[in-house]
Amino acid sequence: MIVAVPVALAAIGCKNPSGTAERERPAKTERWATTESTAAPLDWDKLTEAYKLADGPEDLERRVNELYGGEEVVSIAVADVDDKTQMVTGFVDRNASGAVEEGEKLFAIRRELTSESSAQVQTTGYGPYAGYHSPFIGIASGMLMGSMMSRMFVPGYAPMYRQPYTTPGTRLSTLRQGRSSYRAANPSQFQRSQSGRTYNRPTTTPRGSRGFGGGGRFGVRSKGAARRLGA
Repeated sequence: MIVAVPVALAAIGCKNPSGTAERERPAKTERWATTESTAAPLDWDKLTEAYKLADGPEDLERRVNELYGGEEVVSIAVADVDDKTQMVTGFVDRNASGAVEEGEKLFAIRRELTSESSAQVQTTGYGPYAGYHSPFIGIASGMLMGSMMSRMFVPGYAPMYRQPYTTPGTRLSTLRQGRSSYRAANPSQFQRSQSGRTYNRPTTTPRGSRGFGGGGRFGVRSKGAARRLGA
């Protein structure tokens, strides 16, 4: 009896009020990304748009750092895996090595050509954004886009980044200064938490709509406390 009672109590404790075991609940997909400890919000829709409109890696670096709400400077690595596939990685180059190292990645964008006039991109979160996966987003040749992407629709296109590009460590201070100027010129886009960290200001959700504004449309739920990643 001494052994059986605790076991029975433990079994009862695993039930929710409806009498169904917690582990039997179906997996639930949320409309925003959740992470263990999000350092700063990141709008995934705007991140994809920044990639679509960038004229090259340096322009993408600028756009991403203006979008990112944290204190770290985000470096960019661009590599053409083959004639149809390109990988873009955003990371925090903490030791200014100019290379993506373990634990530094924030996100990766995979771009694939699907025909002569269309492509698709997918974004995956890492580190504090682990658990985020966007669906594949279609890109058509007639859409507005910067030269970094539009070149791939030019007849006779040859991949430009077989020799990978990575933000050089010497450029980090320039990116930080440029971002500081951008934040000073656009104070309404940023706010400070009680801890003093700078965050992007969330967008307003229209009355009656579900979910959150900004990049919450493509998020999925992962283990951990829910954190909004709106702009």
